[in-house]
Amino acid sequence: MDILPLITVLISGAIGGRIAGSLMPKVSLGKLGNLIAGVIGGGLGGYLFDMLGMSGTGVPGSAANDFRNIITTFLAGALSGGAVMLIIGYLIQMMSKKE
Repeated sequence: MDILPLITVLISGAIGGRIAGSLMPKVSLGKLGNLIAGVIGGGLGGYLFDMLGMSGTGVPGSAANDFRNIITTFLAGALSGGAVMLIIGYLIQMMSKKE
């Protein structure tokens, strides 16, 4: 994975974690927690999407393909960042109910 797609998925993961925390305040980890979980999720999701050949790090070509690659990479990071933040938030909420 090149450095630009990595930076893109980390930033978009942070954005996805922040948005997911805003939409689901009951499982929010706080501002910093949402950002950290989003960055971790964005990195992991970007790596997995890249391994599966689904991210935008494919063959560069025309300007349309480059734009599609950037959008795909951004969406992969944002979706996985939000998903990881929600999973961690739900797990913490479930563990705190047992006590």
